[in-house]
Amino acid sequence: MALTHLQQLIIERIQREGPLTFAEYMRMALYEPHYGYYMTGSTNIGFEGADFYTSTDVSSTLFANCCGRQLYQWWEKLGRRSPFVVLEQGAGRGDLARGIQSWAEQEATDFHNALDYRLEDIGTGQDVLASKKSESSTVSPGQSSASRDSLPGSDDTAQAPSVIISNELVDAFPVHIVETQHAQLYEIYVDVQDGRLCEVLGEPSSAEVATYLDSYKIPWSQFGDGWRAEINLAALRWIRRTARLLRRGYILTIDYGDRARALYSRARHHGTLACYFQHQMNERPLARPGEQDITAHVNFSALINEGRRQGLRLHKFTTQRLWLESLGIREELEQRRLRDFAESVSARASDRGQVALLQWYDLRQRVAALTDPAGMGNFKVLVLRR
Repeated sequence: MALTHLQQLIIERIQREGPLTFAEYMRMALYEPHYGYYMTGSTNIGFEGADFYTSTDVSSTLFANCCGRQLYQWWEKLGRRSPFVVLEQGAGRGDLARGIQSWAEQEATDFHNALDYRLEDIGTGQDVLASKKSESSTVSPGQSSASRDSLPGSDDTAQAPSVIISNELVDAFPVHIVETQHAQLYEIYVDVQDGRLCEVLGEPSSAEVATYLDSYKIPWSQFGDGWRAEINLAALRWIRRTARLLRRGYILTIDYGDRARALYSRARHHGTLACYFQHQMNERPLARPGEQDITAHVNFSALINEGRRQGLRLHKFTTQRLWLESLGIREELEQRRLRDFAESVSARASDRGQVALLQWYDLRQRVAALTDPAGMGNFKVLVLRR
């Protein structure tokens, strides 16, 4: 089978420089300009023919409405600022932004008038994804990109964001992978053998990788040979950068993962790295670089601890199910049921009435998916504040 252009780039780089850390391989697979999975402009997100879906795809309306109610509460607590700058990082197609703005326009006119919602494509933020700087951008729905210099910062009080949101962003940051052998910790590298990509073991690439698990008191040497774990140093760079943007307000992060002691346990012998291609999960990250998503569960302890070092305080850490329920998702679903039932009765079993009921049943299934404790409902919601 012929190699793709990205595979050729990766192999040529390895032949030139030697084995890559898995983190650098993952960065190229996902974010290499023009060829990385998130950089081709053809990333499949959603349902039909897609590789994966997010909470926004499952129910963009109700999920966005809950986010809107949360933002409204924070707007009130922060003194009803105007402009109220919200920065969404890794916003993708902007579905969440449009949903929040639609809710605000219909339900909270004063808030809508104050809301200044901005989008940032974190995929181009190489200062987060690797140890080098690149350009990033801000985009408002329907508007063109602006340069990174236009990002609001802590030295600009009026334009500094009051809230910074990310939804399933950090799980896609490049991760280092470590493996235990004979009670020693090694790092996974990507090499080339017989013209194909393969894994090899080597010494940890940095002291930060070597001591990461020890900093959370993880007894990794007791977990046996072959135990693996992902180390997301990019997440630390991201929270430092994000904290610098926030003068006073909240950072809302939604993603799958857990605290360190639950994440790095004997039970997770093979780690949490997963690949997604057309809604099918696989564990072959070297198979099709640039053509599939690669993710790893988020160590929320790292975000909390590094946030504290940056002057942020832990405001809330909960599950998506409990967070959405606290923001009225079930009450809104019940209101929809009553409205659609009344419509179906008034329509006297007409096609319009049947459609209304079918729409409600579909919405109920989507809410069940968002709040399922065995699925998306167990995603974690982290709120840090300054």
